[in-house]
Amino acid sequence: MFRNAIVRPPPPNFGDGLTTVDLGAPDHALALVQHEAYCAALERCGLALTRLPADPRHPDSSFVEDTAILTDGRAILARPGAASRRGEIAPMRETLATSYTRLEAIEDPGTLDGGDVCEADGHVFIGLSHRTNEEGARQLAAFLARGGLTSATIDIRAIHVILHLKSGLAYVGQSRVVAIQALTAHPALERYQVLTVDPDEDYAANCVLVNDRILVPSEHPRTLAALEHLGLEPIALDASEFRKMDGGLSCLSLRF
Repeated sequence: MFRNAIVRPPPPNFGDGLTTVDLGAPDHALALVQHEAYCAALERCGLALTRLPADPRHPDSSFVEDTAILTDGRAILARPGAASRRGEIAPMRETLATSYTRLEAIEDPGTLDGGDVCEADGHVFIGLSHRTNEEGARQLAAFLARGGLTSATIDIRAIHVILHLKSGLAYVGQSRVVAIQALTAHPALERYQVLTVDPDEDYAANCVLVNDRILVPSEHPRTLAALEHLGLEPIALDASEFRKMDGGLSCLSLRF
């Protein structure tokens, strides 16, 4: 059960951040509205929020998930693959130190974004991407093993429709995952029940199981219906402005 989440709203220069898609410039005012709706949804799921202030020094800083990997009793600080985001780590270290006595960190030459890490009931999928390299994955796997967690890597560097592993993969409980078609047959998923999203609803693969609810991008009716068929309770949220900056619902919080 999650009890807490860390969130940070997008700064006024949010549109100056990194993106690999061409969906137009984000509307900052609308992004703030969408972020507040997201925070309200987390609170509906029973989470207490730590609301960090907007950080104009780092336009991508609302995507707090990329800064750390949180497990029971252990926080592992990431080392983002984009150099412009590494300044986000020190402030997150200070925030996490209020909740975790054990803080570890990915070190050079390793790189790792939290968006490439998908936990599935004691097993962790680590994406090898253009932001997370083999050394970063190796260091994370070693930290996880010390905490009794197993892990496996999934190479997504040739899958151009996603930036991070969790852009195309989500664990939704009871040995079930939601995945884009390019990941459905991956050997790492062979012991899981896979719900494959339609190609025109790929963005919905980045859904977030939060206790007894699941946050899902709105305007993806087939995925919403499929999740309801699994017995899950979706909360549909508009994330259009974050999508323009390569972000999804999981990116917007650190949950623990």
